[in-house]
Amino acid sequence: MLEVNHASKIFAKGTPNQKIALRNLNLSLKEGEFVTVLGSNGAGKSTLFNAICGSFILDEGSIRLDGRDITFLSEHKRARQIGRLFQDPMKGTAPNLTIEENLALSYSRNSKGLFSKAVGKKERELFREKLRTFDMGLEDRMKTKIGLLSGGQRQVVTLLMSTIVTPKLLLLDEHTAALDPATSEKVMEITNRIVKENNINTLMITHNMASALVTGNRTIMLDDGEIIFDMTEEKRKGMTVSDLMVMYSEKKQQNFDNDRILLSN
Repeated sequence: MLEVNHASKIFAKGTPNQKIALRNLNLSLKEGEFVTVLGSNGAGKSTLFNAICGSFILDEGSIRLDGRDITFLSEHKRARQIGRLFQDPMKGTAPNLTIEENLALSYSRNSKGLFSKAVGKKERELFREKLRTFDMGLEDRMKTKIGLLSGGQRQVVTLLMSTIVTPKLLLLDEHTAALDPATSEKVMEITNRIVKENNINTLMITHNMASALVTGNRTIMLDDGEIIFDMTEEKRKGMTVSDLMVMYSEKKQQNFDNDRILLSN
């Protein structure tokens, strides 16, 4: 479904600020997989998402989605197939437009390839029915401007915008990190339901290790631009955060020892 092959990216190459963001990274998702993504700041998590979305072109490597090579496809064309949510609830919506109009823009973009905030009776009923399933009363606030909603409400609307026409891939970039615990739990409950009901291939960045080990059906960890762990649902079963930290520490020590050997030759 998604294939990232030998992806490499260096920013500010040849300057004192050079940063190797992705190092020959390989990642493959099968149909219906929900993968949680761990890693410290600067590990390459958001860079990987940006590469998949087309925010920049890779220096080396390729990206295929649903069998199609999208390596050089423009960002806006990829957006028709890829849904993305950010940590900031203010991103991904037009705050001065209503819930209804935001949903219409997303719906028309995905279904017709045109941007339109015009809403017909059929679309309005569809939006209302989808919102009603979230049990947040948003179906009665469709004329409310997005900018007046709470962070959690806004993230739920953005989630619906990203999935109202089922995408080939959904990218969740710490989409609950800015929410309070209760709201975060509610948004994750809705996220899991939407992903499962629509069998959407999903990558979710999170800093919550405990959540990463029980969400979805696979967990990967990035460090210094490469994947250092790739754990299936079976492999991570029963694993604790402490177990994960031990594995990470051992891997970092191994890399340090290997680098020291290279430098001593």
